[in-house]
Amino acid sequence: MTGLTRRSFLSRWGAVSTGAVTAGFAGLRLLTRSEPIDAAEQAPGYGRLVRDRQRLLDLPSGFSYSIISRRGDEMDDGLLVPGRPDGMAAFPGPDGSTILVCNHELNPDQQGPFGRRLERLGRLKPDQLYDFGGGRTPGCGGTTTIVYDTRAQRVVRQFQSLAGTYRNCAGGPTPWGSWITCEETVQLKGQANGLVADQNHGYVFEVPARAEIGLADPVPLEAMGRFNHEAVAVDPHSGVVYLTEDREDGLLYRFIPHEPGTLRAGGRLQALTVTGQSGLVTNNWDGPTVPVGKTLAVEWIDMDGIDAPDDDLRERGFQAGAAQFTRGEGIWYGNDEVYFACTNGGQKEAGQIWRYVPSPVEGTSAESRQPGQLELFIEPDDTRLVENADNLTVAPWGDLVLCEDRSGRVVRMVGVTPRGGLYTLARSHLRTEFAGATFSPDRTTLFVNAQGRGFTLAITGPWKTPPAG
Repeated sequence: MTGLTRRSFLSRWGAVSTGAVTAGFAGLRLLTRSEPIDAAEQAPGYGRLVRDRQRLLDLPSGFSYSIISRRGDEMDDGLLVPGRPDGMAAFPGPDGSTILVCNHELNPDQQGPFGRRLERLGRLKPDQLYDFGGGRTPGCGGTTTIVYDTRAQRVVRQFQSLAGTYRNCAGGPTPWGSWITCEETVQLKGQANGLVADQNHGYVFEVPARAEIGLADPVPLEAMGRFNHEAVAVDPHSGVVYLTEDREDGLLYRFIPHEPGTLRAGGRLQALTVTGQSGLVTNNWDGPTVPVGKTLAVEWIDMDGIDAPDDDLRERGFQAGAAQFTRGEGIWYGNDEVYFACTNGGQKEAGQIWRYVPSPVEGTSAESRQPGQLELFIEPDDTRLVENADNLTVAPWGDLVLCEDRSGRVVRMVGVTPRGGLYTLARSHLRTEFAGATFSPDRTTLFVNAQGRGFTLAITGPWKTPPAG
Protein backbone atom coordinates (compact mmCIF):
# COMPACT_ATOMS: atom_id res chain seq x y z
CA MET A 1 0.00 0.00 0.00
CA THR A 2 1.70 3.13 -1.23
CA GLY A 3 2.66 5.61 1.47
CA LEU A 4 0.99 3.75 4.36
CA THR A 5 3.22 2.76 7.24
CA ARG A 6 2.37 0.52 10.15
CA ARG A 7 2.49 3.53 12.45
CA SER A 8 -0.02 5.53 10.43
CA PHE A 9 -2.56 2.78 9.83
CA LEU A 10 -5.06 3.90 12.48
CA SER A 11 -5.84 7.14 10.69
CA ARG A 12 -5.97 5.57 7.24
CA TRP A 13 -7.94 2.36 7.90
CA GLY A 14 -11.17 3.59 6.40
CA ALA A 15 -9.75 3.26 2.89
CA VAL A 16 -9.42 -0.51 3.13
CA SER A 17 -11.68 -1.68 5.93
CA THR A 18 -14.24 -3.20 3.58
CA GLY A 19 -11.64 -5.41 1.93
CA ALA A 20 -11.30 -3.62 -1.34
CA VAL A 21 -10.69 -5.99 -4.22
CA THR A 22 -8.89 -6.33 -7.44
CA ALA A 23 -8.69 -8.84 -10.16
CA GLY A 24 -8.61 -9.01 -13.88
CA PHE A 25 -7.58 -11.23 -16.75
CA ALA A 26 -7.09 -10.87 -20.44
CA GLY A 27 -9.97 -13.28 -20.74
CA LEU A 28 -13.62 -13.33 -21.62
CA ARG A 29 -16.07 -10.70 -20.51
CA LEU A 30 -19.43 -12.42 -20.62
CA LEU A 31 -22.44 -10.17 -21.17
CA THR A 32 -25.05 -12.89 -21.36
CA ARG A 33 -28.08 -11.85 -19.35
CA SER A 34 -31.50 -13.09 -20.43
CA GLU A 35 -34.49 -15.19 -19.31
CA PRO A 36 -35.61 -14.12 -15.79
CA ILE A 37 -35.49 -16.77 -13.07
CA ASP A 38 -38.77 -17.68 -11.42
CA ALA A 39 -40.08 -15.64 -8.50
CA ALA A 40 -39.01 -18.11 -5.80
CA GLU A 41 -35.37 -17.32 -6.53
CA GLN A 42 -35.53 -13.55 -6.89
CA ALA A 43 -33.01 -11.24 -5.21
CA PRO A 44 -34.88 -8.34 -3.65
CA GLY A 45 -31.69 -6.38 -2.98
CA TYR A 46 -30.97 -5.74 -6.67
CA GLY A 47 -34.04 -7.20 -8.33
CA ARG A 48 -34.62 -10.51 -10.06
CA LEU A 49 -31.74 -12.73 -11.03
CA VAL A 50 -31.36 -13.27 -14.76
CA ARG A 51 -30.33 -16.69 -15.99
CA ASP A 52 -26.91 -16.83 -17.63
CA ARG A 53 -26.99 -18.55 -21.01
CA GLN A 54 -23.45 -19.76 -20.37
CA ARG A 55 -24.75 -21.56 -17.25
CA LEU A 56 -21.99 -20.12 -15.08
CA LEU A 57 -23.30 -17.23 -12.97
CA ASP A 58 -26.79 -15.74 -12.64
CA LEU A 59 -26.83 -12.06 -11.61
CA PRO A 60 -29.39 -9.26 -11.32
CA SER A 61 -30.21 -7.27 -14.44
CA GLY A 62 -27.47 -4.82 -15.38
CA PHE A 63 -24.65 -6.85 -13.82
CA SER A 64 -22.00 -8.83 -15.67
CA TYR A 65 -18.94 -10.92 -14.87
CA SER A 66 -15.60 -11.92 -16.33
CA ILE A 67 -13.22 -14.75 -15.51
CA ILE A 68 -9.97 -13.05 -14.61
CA SER A 69 -7.76 -15.92 -13.46
CA ARG A 70 -7.75 -19.64 -14.17
CA ARG A 71 -5.99 -22.56 -12.53
CA GLY A 72 -2.95 -23.69 -14.51
CA ASP A 73 -2.34 -20.47 -16.44
CA GLU A 74 1.26 -19.27 -16.46
CA MET A 75 1.91 -16.27 -14.22
CA ASP A 76 4.39 -13.46 -14.74
CA ASP A 77 6.98 -15.14 -12.49
CA GLY A 78 6.97 -18.30 -14.60
CA LEU A 79 4.97 -20.32 -12.07
CA LEU A 80 1.41 -21.57 -12.62
CA VAL A 81 -1.81 -20.27 -11.09
CA PRO A 82 -2.48 -22.74 -8.25
CA GLY A 83 -5.84 -24.42 -7.85
CA ARG A 84 -8.49 -24.06 -5.12
CA PRO A 85 -8.49 -20.27 -4.66
CA ASP A 86 -10.09 -19.40 -1.33
CA GLY A 87 -10.06 -16.33 0.93
CA MET A 88 -8.78 -13.03 -0.44
CA ALA A 89 -8.83 -9.27 0.00
CA ALA A 90 -7.79 -6.23 -1.99
CA PHE A 91 -5.81 -3.10 -1.38
CA PRO A 92 -5.16 0.19 -3.23
CA GLY A 93 -2.24 -0.14 -5.63
CA PRO A 94 -0.14 2.31 -7.68
CA ASP A 95 -1.78 4.50 -10.32
CA GLY A 96 -5.27 3.61 -9.16
CA SER A 97 -4.78 -0.12 -9.57
CA THR A 98 -5.95 -2.72 -7.10
CA ILE A 99 -3.80 -5.38 -5.47
CA LEU A 100 -5.65 -8.62 -4.77
CA VAL A 101 -4.01 -11.22 -2.52
CA CYS A 102 -5.56 -14.68 -2.79
CA ASN A 103 -5.18 -17.88 -0.75
CA HIS A 104 -4.95 -21.36 -2.23
CA GLU A 105 -6.25 -24.24 -0.11
CA LEU A 106 -3.86 -26.92 -1.37
CA ASN A 107 -2.00 -29.87 0.09
CA PRO A 108 1.37 -30.93 -1.38
CA ASP A 109 -0.28 -33.61 -3.54
CA GLN A 110 -2.62 -31.16 -5.33
CA GLN A 111 -2.08 -28.96 -8.38
CA GLY A 112 0.10 -26.12 -7.23
CA PRO A 113 2.35 -23.47 -8.77
CA PHE A 114 5.24 -25.81 -9.66
CA GLY A 115 3.58 -28.05 -12.25
CA ARG A 116 2.40 -31.64 -12.09
CA ARG A 117 5.93 -33.05 -11.93
CA LEU A 118 7.41 -30.11 -9.98
CA GLU A 119 9.20 -29.07 -13.16
CA ARG A 120 9.03 -25.38 -12.15
CA LEU A 121 10.15 -25.84 -8.53
CA GLY A 122 13.72 -24.96 -9.57
CA ARG A 123 12.66 -21.38 -10.22
CA LEU A 124 12.70 -20.85 -6.44
CA LYS A 125 15.42 -21.34 -3.86
CA PRO A 126 14.56 -23.79 -1.06
CA ASP A 127 14.66 -21.03 1.58
CA GLN A 128 11.98 -19.09 -0.31
CA LEU A 129 9.46 -21.78 0.62
CA TYR A 130 8.22 -22.33 4.15
CA ASP A 131 8.27 -26.10 3.61
CA PHE A 132 10.45 -27.36 0.78
CA GLY A 133 9.35 -30.92 1.51
CA GLY A 134 12.82 -32.28 0.85
CA GLY A 135 12.31 -31.27 -2.78
CA ARG A 136 9.78 -34.10 -3.10
CA THR A 137 6.55 -32.78 -1.59
CA PRO A 138 6.85 -29.00 -1.21
CA GLY A 139 3.94 -27.03 0.20
CA CYS A 140 1.70 -26.11 -2.74
CA GLY A 141 -0.64 -23.68 -0.97
CA GLY A 142 0.40 -20.13 -0.18
CA THR A 143 -0.88 -17.00 -1.87
CA THR A 144 -0.90 -15.36 -5.27
CA THR A 145 -1.17 -11.65 -5.99
CA ILE A 146 -3.05 -10.07 -8.88
CA VAL A 147 -2.47 -6.45 -9.85
CA TYR A 148 -5.65 -5.36 -11.57
CA ASP A 149 -6.75 -2.24 -13.44
CA THR A 150 -10.46 -1.84 -12.64
CA ARG A 151 -10.91 0.98 -15.16
CA ALA A 152 -9.53 -1.04 -18.08
CA GLN A 153 -10.79 -4.30 -16.51
CA ARG A 154 -7.58 -6.19 -17.11
CA VAL A 155 -4.86 -7.94 -15.16
CA VAL A 156 -1.59 -6.04 -15.08
CA ARG A 157 0.39 -8.94 -13.58
CA GLN A 158 -0.03 -12.03 -11.42
CA PHE A 159 2.55 -13.87 -9.33
CA GLN A 160 3.18 -16.15 -6.36
CA SER A 161 3.50 -14.08 -3.17
CA LEU A 162 3.90 -16.78 -0.46
CA ALA A 163 5.23 -20.27 -1.13
CA GLY A 164 5.55 -23.57 0.69
CA THR A 165 2.58 -23.51 3.08
CA TYR A 166 -0.32 -25.97 3.36
CA ARG A 167 -4.07 -25.47 2.95
CA ASN A 168 -4.25 -21.68 3.00
CA CYS A 169 -7.96 -21.38 3.59
CA ALA A 170 -8.98 -17.86 4.57
CA GLY A 171 -7.31 -14.99 6.40
CA GLY A 172 -7.91 -11.27 6.53
CA PRO A 173 -6.59 -7.84 5.54
CA THR A 174 -4.68 -5.62 7.96
CA PRO A 175 -5.08 -1.83 8.21
CA TRP A 176 -1.39 -1.38 7.36
CA GLY A 177 -1.61 -2.98 3.94
CA SER A 178 -0.93 -6.70 4.27
CA TRP A 179 -2.83 -9.98 4.15
CA ILE A 180 -2.77 -12.49 6.99
CA THR A 181 -3.07 -15.98 5.52
CA CYS A 182 -4.08 -19.01 7.60
CA GLU A 183 -3.15 -22.68 7.37
CA GLU A 184 -6.15 -24.94 7.93
CA THR A 185 -4.13 -27.94 9.05
CA VAL A 186 -2.13 -29.20 12.01
CA GLN A 187 0.33 -31.33 10.03
CA LEU A 188 3.52 -32.10 11.96
CA LYS A 189 6.91 -32.39 10.34
CA GLY A 190 8.13 -35.84 9.41
CA GLN A 191 7.44 -38.48 6.78
CA ALA A 192 4.23 -40.45 6.40
CA ASN A 193 2.15 -41.81 3.49
CA GLY A 194 4.62 -40.49 0.95
CA LEU A 195 4.52 -36.97 2.40
CA VAL A 196 7.71 -35.24 3.48
CA ALA A 197 7.09 -32.26 5.78
CA ASP A 198 10.17 -30.29 6.78
CA GLN A 199 8.18 -28.01 9.12
CA ASN A 200 5.24 -28.10 11.50
CA HIS A 201 2.07 -26.52 10.12
CA GLY A 202 -0.99 -24.83 11.58
CA TYR A 203 0.21 -21.22 11.60
CA VAL A 204 -0.59 -17.84 10.10
CA PHE A 205 1.73 -15.80 7.87
CA GLU A 206 1.82 -12.15 6.82
CA VAL A 207 1.98 -11.23 3.12
CA PRO A 208 2.57 -7.58 2.13
CA ALA A 209 0.18 -6.30 -0.54
CA ARG A 210 2.85 -5.34 -3.07
CA ALA A 211 2.53 -4.68 -6.79
CA GLU A 212 6.08 -5.83 -7.57
CA ILE A 213 6.79 -9.49 -8.27
CA GLY A 214 8.32 -11.14 -5.22
CA LEU A 215 7.77 -13.59 -2.39
CA ALA A 216 7.01 -12.75 1.23
CA ASP A 217 9.37 -14.08 3.88
CA PRO A 218 7.75 -17.38 4.95
CA VAL A 219 7.88 -16.66 8.68
CA PRO A 220 5.11 -18.23 10.80
CA LEU A 221 3.54 -15.96 13.42
CA GLU A 222 3.84 -18.59 16.13
CA ALA A 223 2.53 -16.35 18.93
CA MET A 224 -0.88 -16.43 17.22
CA GLY A 225 -1.19 -20.12 18.00
CA ARG A 226 -0.99 -23.42 16.18
CA PHE A 227 -4.42 -24.82 15.40
CA ASN A 228 -6.82 -25.42 12.50
CA HIS A 229 -6.88 -21.77 11.50
CA GLU A 230 -9.57 -20.38 9.23
CA ALA A 231 -9.68 -16.58 9.10
CA VAL A 232 -8.69 -13.36 10.89
CA ALA A 233 -10.01 -9.83 11.29
CA VAL A 234 -8.16 -6.81 12.68
CA ASP A 235 -9.76 -4.05 14.77
CA PRO A 236 -8.07 -0.87 13.48
CA HIS A 237 -8.70 1.04 16.70
CA SER A 238 -6.92 -1.37 19.03
CA GLY A 239 -4.82 -3.46 16.63
CA VAL A 240 -6.33 -6.61 18.16
CA VAL A 241 -6.61 -9.59 15.80
CA TYR A 242 -9.58 -12.00 15.98
CA LEU A 243 -9.17 -15.58 14.76
CA THR A 244 -11.64 -18.35 13.89
CA GLU A 245 -11.07 -22.11 14.13
CA ASP A 246 -12.69 -24.52 11.69
CA ARG A 247 -13.65 -27.31 14.07
CA GLU A 248 -17.06 -28.43 15.30
CA ASP A 249 -15.77 -27.71 18.81
CA GLY A 250 -13.68 -24.67 17.89
CA LEU A 251 -13.11 -21.45 19.83
CA LEU A 252 -13.02 -17.77 18.97
CA TYR A 253 -9.59 -16.32 19.72
CA ARG A 254 -8.05 -12.90 19.86
CA PHE A 255 -4.40 -11.85 19.69
CA ILE A 256 -3.28 -8.72 21.55
CA PRO A 257 0.00 -7.66 19.92
CA HIS A 258 2.84 -6.22 21.97
CA GLU A 259 3.24 -3.63 19.20
CA PRO A 260 0.03 -2.94 17.23
CA GLY A 261 0.84 -3.21 13.55
CA THR A 262 3.94 -5.37 14.12
CA LEU A 263 2.67 -8.89 14.58
CA ARG A 264 6.11 -10.48 14.50
CA ALA A 265 6.88 -8.75 17.82
CA GLY A 266 4.57 -11.25 19.54
CA GLY A 267 1.66 -10.83 21.89
CA ARG A 268 -0.98 -12.67 23.96
CA LEU A 269 -3.41 -15.24 22.59
CA GLN A 270 -6.78 -15.44 24.35
CA ALA A 271 -10.13 -17.20 23.92
CA LEU A 272 -13.62 -15.75 24.34
CA THR A 273 -15.82 -16.78 27.26
CA VAL A 274 -19.36 -15.56 27.90
CA THR A 275 -19.67 -13.83 31.25
CA GLY A 276 -21.52 -16.04 33.72
CA GLN A 277 -21.79 -18.97 31.28
CA SER A 278 -18.55 -20.90 31.49
CA GLY A 279 -18.10 -23.38 28.63
CA LEU A 280 -21.15 -22.19 26.69
CA VAL A 281 -21.90 -24.32 23.60
CA THR A 282 -23.33 -21.89 21.05
CA ASN A 283 -24.40 -24.12 18.15
CA ASN A 284 -28.11 -24.31 19.22
CA TRP A 285 -28.31 -27.87 17.87
CA ASP A 286 -30.52 -28.97 20.75
CA GLY A 287 -32.61 -25.82 20.88
CA PRO A 288 -32.08 -22.06 21.18
CA THR A 289 -29.41 -21.95 23.90
CA VAL A 290 -28.47 -18.54 22.50
CA PRO A 291 -31.46 -16.58 21.13
CA VAL A 292 -31.00 -14.48 18.01
CA GLY A 293 -30.51 -10.83 18.92
CA LYS A 294 -29.60 -11.35 22.58
CA THR A 295 -26.52 -9.42 23.67
CA LEU A 296 -23.95 -11.26 25.79
CA ALA A 297 -21.11 -9.64 27.73
CA VAL A 298 -17.80 -11.44 27.24
CA GLU A 299 -14.44 -11.93 28.89
CA TRP A 300 -11.21 -13.27 27.46
CA ILE A 301 -8.97 -15.91 29.02
CA ASP A 302 -5.25 -16.33 28.36
CA MET A 303 -4.19 -19.41 26.43
CA ASP A 304 -1.03 -21.31 27.39
CA GLY A 305 0.81 -23.98 25.44
CA ILE A 306 -0.19 -22.34 22.17
CA ASP A 307 2.09 -24.51 20.02
CA ALA A 308 -0.25 -27.42 20.88
CA PRO A 309 1.67 -30.43 19.49
CA ASP A 310 -1.32 -32.61 20.42
CA ASP A 311 -3.82 -30.30 18.68
CA ASP A 312 -5.66 -29.78 21.95
CA LEU A 313 -5.65 -26.00 22.30
CA ARG A 314 -9.41 -25.74 21.85
CA GLU A 315 -10.06 -28.57 24.33
CA ARG A 316 -7.97 -26.94 27.03
CA GLY A 317 -9.64 -23.59 26.36
CA PHE A 318 -13.12 -25.09 26.65
CA GLN A 319 -12.22 -26.77 29.93
CA ALA A 320 -11.06 -23.37 31.20
CA GLY A 321 -14.45 -21.84 30.35
CA ALA A 322 -14.15 -20.67 26.73
CA ALA A 323 -17.29 -20.68 24.58
CA GLN A 324 -17.51 -23.28 21.83
CA PHE A 325 -18.38 -22.32 18.24
CA THR A 326 -19.24 -24.83 15.52
CA ARG A 327 -16.96 -24.48 12.51
CA GLY A 328 -15.94 -20.86 12.80
CA GLU A 329 -15.01 -19.78 9.28
CA GLY A 330 -15.15 -16.36 7.59
CA ILE A 331 -14.58 -13.28 9.75
CA TRP A 332 -14.46 -9.61 8.74
CA TYR A 333 -14.25 -6.20 10.41
CA GLY A 334 -16.73 -3.54 9.27
CA ASN A 335 -19.30 -1.12 10.65
CA ASP A 336 -17.08 -0.90 13.80
CA GLU A 337 -17.97 -4.54 14.47
CA VAL A 338 -16.57 -8.00 13.81
CA TYR A 339 -18.80 -10.49 11.95
CA PHE A 340 -18.03 -14.20 11.74
CA ALA A 341 -19.72 -17.28 10.32
CA CYS A 342 -20.29 -20.63 12.02
CA THR A 343 -20.96 -22.79 9.00
CA ASN A 344 -22.73 -25.68 10.75
CA GLY A 345 -24.43 -23.76 13.56
CA GLY A 346 -28.20 -23.60 14.09
CA GLN A 347 -30.84 -26.22 14.79
CA LYS A 348 -30.80 -27.35 11.15
CA GLU A 349 -27.00 -26.99 10.91
CA ALA A 350 -27.51 -24.47 8.09
CA GLY A 351 -25.25 -21.85 9.65
CA GLN A 352 -25.08 -18.83 11.95
CA ILE A 353 -23.66 -15.33 11.63
CA TRP A 354 -22.34 -13.76 14.83
CA ARG A 355 -21.53 -10.14 15.59
CA TYR A 356 -18.94 -8.98 18.12
CA VAL A 357 -18.76 -5.33 19.18
CA PRO A 358 -15.32 -4.65 20.69
CA SER A 359 -15.02 -2.72 23.93
CA PRO A 360 -14.01 0.95 23.62
CA VAL A 361 -10.99 -0.13 25.70
CA GLU A 362 -10.50 -3.52 24.01
CA GLY A 363 -7.52 -5.45 25.26
CA THR A 364 -6.77 -3.19 28.24
CA SER A 365 -7.22 -3.55 32.00
CA ALA A 366 -10.26 -1.25 31.83
CA GLU A 367 -12.10 -3.78 29.69
CA SER A 368 -13.76 -5.47 32.68
CA ARG A 369 -15.82 -2.31 33.28
CA GLN A 370 -16.75 -1.96 29.58
CA PRO A 371 -16.76 -5.48 28.14
CA GLY A 372 -17.15 -6.35 24.50
CA GLN A 373 -20.59 -7.58 23.40
CA LEU A 374 -21.41 -10.76 21.49
CA GLU A 375 -24.67 -11.29 19.59
CA LEU A 376 -26.08 -14.06 17.42
CA PHE A 377 -26.89 -11.83 14.44
CA ILE A 378 -28.82 -14.27 12.23
CA GLU A 379 -29.66 -17.96 12.31
CA PRO A 380 -32.28 -18.39 9.56
CA ASP A 381 -32.61 -22.22 9.68
CA ASP A 382 -34.14 -21.79 6.21
CA THR A 383 -32.00 -23.07 3.36
CA ARG A 384 -34.13 -21.11 0.87
CA LEU A 385 -32.51 -17.98 2.31
CA VAL A 386 -28.94 -19.10 3.01
CA GLU A 387 -27.15 -22.38 3.66
CA ASN A 388 -23.72 -22.97 5.17
CA ALA A 389 -22.16 -19.52 4.84
CA ASP A 390 -18.37 -19.67 4.86
CA ASN A 391 -16.31 -16.68 3.68
CA LEU A 392 -17.88 -13.27 4.15
CA THR A 393 -17.11 -9.61 3.68
CA VAL A 394 -18.65 -6.25 4.53
CA ALA A 395 -19.79 -4.31 1.45
CA PRO A 396 -18.97 -0.59 1.10
CA TRP A 397 -22.60 0.27 1.95
CA GLY A 398 -22.57 -1.81 5.15
CA ASP A 399 -24.35 -5.03 4.10
CA LEU A 400 -22.68 -8.39 4.54
CA VAL A 401 -21.95 -10.59 1.54
CA LEU A 402 -21.96 -14.30 2.41
CA CYS A 403 -20.41 -17.10 0.32
CA GLU A 404 -22.19 -20.44 0.54
CA ASP A 405 -20.11 -23.60 0.85
CA ARG A 406 -22.24 -26.27 -0.85
CA SER A 407 -19.88 -28.06 -3.21
CA GLY A 408 -21.52 -30.07 -5.96
CA ARG A 409 -24.72 -28.01 -5.94
CA VAL A 410 -25.93 -24.67 -7.19
CA VAL A 411 -24.56 -22.16 -4.68
CA ARG A 412 -25.27 -18.51 -3.93
CA MET A 413 -23.81 -15.30 -2.66
CA VAL A 414 -26.28 -13.80 -0.21
CA GLY A 415 -26.54 -10.21 0.99
CA VAL A 416 -27.53 -9.38 4.57
CA THR A 417 -28.72 -5.90 5.53
CA PRO A 418 -27.69 -4.32 8.86
CA ARG A 419 -31.16 -5.22 10.17
CA GLY A 420 -30.75 -8.89 9.23
CA GLY A 421 -32.74 -9.02 6.00
CA LEU A 422 -31.41 -11.49 3.39
CA TYR A 423 -31.38 -11.32 -0.42
CA THR A 424 -29.74 -13.41 -3.12
CA LEU A 425 -26.95 -11.55 -4.87
CA ALA A 426 -25.68 -14.23 -7.25
CA ARG A 427 -26.24 -17.86 -8.14
CA SER A 428 -23.48 -20.10 -9.49
CA HIS A 429 -23.82 -23.16 -11.71
CA LEU A 430 -20.13 -24.05 -11.36
CA ARG A 431 -20.94 -26.76 -8.78
CA THR A 432 -18.39 -25.56 -6.24
CA GLU A 433 -18.33 -23.22 -3.27
CA PHE A 434 -17.97 -19.48 -3.54
CA ALA A 435 -14.99 -18.09 -1.61
CA GLY A 436 -13.11 -14.86 -1.02
CA ALA A 437 -15.77 -12.26 -1.86
CA THR A 438 -14.31 -8.76 -1.59
CA PHE A 439 -14.77 -5.32 -3.17
CA SER A 440 -12.30 -3.18 -5.09
CA PRO A 441 -11.13 0.06 -3.44
CA ASP A 442 -13.06 2.11 -6.00
CA ARG A 443 -16.24 0.13 -5.14
CA THR A 444 -16.90 -0.78 -8.78
CA THR A 445 -16.08 -4.49 -8.67
CA LEU A 446 -16.91 -7.48 -6.51
CA PHE A 447 -14.42 -10.31 -6.81
CA VAL A 448 -15.08 -13.90 -5.80
CA ASN A 449 -13.57 -17.34 -6.35
CA ALA A 450 -15.22 -20.50 -7.66
CA GLN A 451 -12.93 -22.73 -5.67
CA GLY A 452 -13.24 -26.17 -7.24
CA ARG A 453 -13.05 -24.75 -10.77
CA GLY A 454 -9.99 -22.63 -10.00
CA PHE A 455 -11.63 -19.44 -11.28
CA THR A 456 -11.47 -15.91 -9.96
CA LEU A 457 -14.40 -13.79 -11.15
CA ALA A 458 -14.92 -10.03 -11.37
CA ILE A 459 -18.51 -8.78 -11.10
CA THR A 460 -19.46 -5.26 -12.14
CA GLY A 461 -22.77 -3.46 -12.28
CA PRO A 462 -24.86 -0.71 -10.71
CA TRP A 463 -23.67 -1.14 -7.12
CA LYS A 464 -25.52 1.37 -5.00
CA THR A 465 -25.71 2.51 -1.37
CA PRO A 466 -27.76 0.87 0.00
CA PRO A 467 -29.63 -1.65 -2.15
CA ALA A 468 -33.39 -1.85 -1.83
CA GLY A 469 -34.84 -4.41 0.60
